[in-house]
Amino acid sequence: MWYLSLLSPQRLSLSNRLFRIRPPIYSCLKARTFVGSQSRYVVHTHGKASAELERRIDEIPLERFRNFCIVAHVDHGKSTLSDRLLELTGTIEPGGNKQILDKLDVERERGITVKAQTCTMLYNYKGEDYLLHLVDTPGHVDFRAEVSSSYRSTDSALLLVDASQGVQAQTVANFFLAFAQGLELLPVVNKIDLTSADPDRALEQMRTHFELDPKKAVLVSAKTGLNVEAVLPAVIEQAPPPKGSHKDLLKMLLIDSWYDNYKGVILLVRIFDGILKPGDQIISFATRKKYFVGEVGIMNPLETATSSLRAGQVGYCYFNPGMKKTSEAKIGDTLTHVGFENEVVPCEGFEEPQPMVFVGAFPIDQGEFTRLDDSIQQLVTNDRSVTLQKEASEALGQGWRLGFLGTLHASVFEDRLRQEHGGSLIITAPTVPYKIKHNRDGTEEIISNPALFPSGDHEFKQVERLEPYVLATITVPEEYLGKVIELCEGNRGTQVEITFWTATQVILKYRLPLAQLVNDFFGKLKGISKGYASLDYEEAGYEKSDIVKLQLLVNKVPVDAISQVMHRSQVARTGRHWVTKFKEFVQRELFEVVIQAAVGNQIVARETVKAVRKDVTAKLYGGDRTRRMKLLEKQKVGRKKLQAIGNVTIEQKAMQGFLAK
Repeated sequence: MWYLSLLSPQRLSLSNRLFRIRPPIYSCLKARTFVGSQSRYVVHTHGKASAELERRIDEIPLERFRNFCIVAHVDHGKSTLSDRLLELTGTIEPGGNKQILDKLDVERERGITVKAQTCTMLYNYKGEDYLLHLVDTPGHVDFRAEVSSSYRSTDSALLLVDASQGVQAQTVANFFLAFAQGLELLPVVNKIDLTSADPDRALEQMRTHFELDPKKAVLVSAKTGLNVEAVLPAVIEQAPPPKGSHKDLLKMLLIDSWYDNYKGVILLVRIFDGILKPGDQIISFATRKKYFVGEVGIMNPLETATSSLRAGQVGYCYFNPGMKKTSEAKIGDTLTHVGFENEVVPCEGFEEPQPMVFVGAFPIDQGEFTRLDDSIQQLVTNDRSVTLQKEASEALGQGWRLGFLGTLHASVFEDRLRQEHGGSLIITAPTVPYKIKHNRDGTEEIISNPALFPSGDHEFKQVERLEPYVLATITVPEEYLGKVIELCEGNRGTQVEITFWTATQVILKYRLPLAQLVNDFFGKLKGISKGYASLDYEEAGYEKSDIVKLQLLVNKVPVDAISQVMHRSQVARTGRHWVTKFKEFVQRELFEVVIQAAVGNQIVARETVKAVRKDVTAKLYGGDRTRRMKLLEKQKVGRKKLQAIGNVTIEQKAMQGFLAK
């Protein structure tokens, strides 16, 4: 497109009209920068910052920067409060779309925050402009990795508590996570307009358990906007400014990334030192690859191009030529200018989250495997807590073994793949990573695929089987305490601690097998407590357990896609359920089809699909009885022979129906 600058004004106008035919590609070319003899285009997605906005940002010193996030339990009003702050600063128009930072379709459908979203705001306080960077974080325990990475882009946090619910399990977890990162915590009590609100109780809980001063708390109603204007002054007065200097060498941390079909991988970065401009050549500490910066900008709340990013700011950048391989964007990576990589001390990276739930995923149409593989790679780039490994199944074909932080995490990933990339998958039952310790040499092995788990008593004698446990923290009203204890005990839990948090709230701590937790434990907990109980959990190591592999056999042949590791006490009930359900999807053959659930050589359940019977005596119209018996005996022998050599073909629709919830 360099030749556009050579066209006459009339021809350029004609070219512009022609280019409007394909606006997604050509309308984004608005400017270019030069590096040596190469012309590099700066591509704008949502427009360039106005000259007035650029001027105001440039005049703000580092001392008037504030980077903060909002953390809370699920459904305590984080996204709604974010909307009010964006309206208050003039970033968005009042009364527009609700929860504007929840950009994914799955977030709007489920009413939860899945991805941490950022926005830069300008706010005038006492006659001076302040540059505020806001991060709206997820509240569910399955997305803790998103919360952790968000903390690295901020220096303070608004600890939001629902006045009607008080402090809940994830509130406690987020507090200690933020406290460990050294963030300045500012208490905010939300939903004070509700009739059931008890702000004094929430303030007392924060004072008692978090040692936060109630006098510094801000009481608001994000839904109605009541007293929201007091939040930002509290942030400015109590939160510290970011550290760093724009005069030092460039050092920036890669916080997040996402993929664009035209630009490649877009990076969300925090600048700790120095200045980043379009045309700069930078290098990655993790991959040692070099890139030319194509565009930099801020999220306001959409991508808004600026002339530079300097120390203390959080913004986006992408490269020209673009970063095409999503694997090159390592979350937690440090980047700097080429030539100074030996002088800059890299930032401390993120702790890699360990997956706790594994599922097998297979395309419904095997012809879609290559396209879905690219789509899954893009989503994995955007979510560092997902692990990916290819695998194959005789019944389902080529697929993937995916690791997630929880069952909700897995469900959201599947929804995003369907909505954003048009992909449909067959998902196997979730399983957890088990540990096998070999008695002969003492070596240990983590097994996430049930097909690789030892299957017989002979193999069990040679290994020690260990099951993962978690320490679950459950906050529940006292009136539901008995039912919650029954639920935990029924799921092989061991009580660790019970604390009467307030006159009406109780905190239970239980050691639970992780396998029981992923088996809809949270849904059952919500059901028996009418939605009032909350759950948080953390890893608690491995314990020796009598775990076995349950397999489904069709005519004595194992179905590799249907096998699961579980405690021996659950085998009989699960086996009966499997054979009864699978029978519904197996077609009748000319021979008898036997469906069995087995642990090693032990059959725990069986169902039989009767053979399709042909009436071989239909042609008889009389005569001796021995003729009839002779034909039936001949048919019987033929069936036995057919059953010995015949194969049962299990259609993919049958597998899909069986694995469907």
